[in-house]
Amino acid sequence: MARQCVDCRDYPSESNCDLTICSGNEEHLIDAAVIHAVTVHGETDSPQLREDTRKSMKPESSLSRAA
Repeated sequence: MARQCVDCRDYPSESNCDLTICSGNEEHLIDAAVIHAVTVHGETDSPQLREDTRKSMKPESSLSRAA
């Protein structure tokens, strides 16, 4: 599997979070992104959050490399 990423910049937040998490393992990516959403953004770990996270995954190659 090619590396996939979840990018917090895709979701509006009061903190303007800019964290991007990438992994070559889908389950590791989902777990890490959900832990971040729960601990930083106050979300609740749920099947819906995990499904939404899975749907938001995109290939690492599609991310902007601009600083």
